[in-house]
Amino acid sequence: MSRIGKQPVVLPKGVTVTVSADNQVTVKGPKGELKQSIDRDIVINVSETEVTFSRPTDQIRHRAMHGLYRAIVANLVKGVTEGFKKELELVGVGFKAANTGNMLDLALGYSHNII
Repeated sequence: MSRIGKQPVVLPKGVTVTVSADNQVTVKGPKGELKQSIDRDIVINVSETEVTFSRPTDQIRHRAMHGLYRAIVANLVKGVTEGFKKELELVGVGFKAANTGNMLDLALGYSHNII
């Protein structure tokens, strides 16, 4: 059994997960709604507090998808609750960065700024 795939995805309060007939997972939470198509071979069991995944066989393909889709759904849950952010660190002399509204303006030594 996949070490990652066998772990359940815990659903925080305010998050709902639905699975459509064509195996499309929809995760709704306070920060929005995200959708992801899941391979038909992977079985998804949704309860009130967690989502679990199972696979039909121990083929390499099924084992790989088992952990993959569990991780994807866990990231969907994180995205609708906390959101995603990335911290960047500029290392070097003369590099400048400025936040202009919704855009990041980078001065990296080229003849123009990178937006």
